[in-house]
Amino acid sequence: MSMTDFRIARVQRTLRWLEDDIPLLNMRVKDLSKERQDAARRFATAIIQETRAELERLLQERPIETDDASGAASEPAD
Repeated sequence: MSMTDFRIARVQRTLRWLEDDIPLLNMRVKDLSKERQDAARRFATAIIQETRAELERLLQERPIETDDASGAASEPAD
């Protein structure tokens, strides 16, 4: 596994963890004031958006996979 693939997998895991945590976040903040609940939810949303952007950046930086040692990109099969 290349370093880029490792980083992509790590960011994907983090993103899933953050998204899966939203219901738990709602339970954790239910006793706070409305303003603090909203602030916590905005913060969580911002972190998720940043994580998605990082994943997108890493996916775009991923090198094109090649079939041979010459570095030629493989052509799609018909």
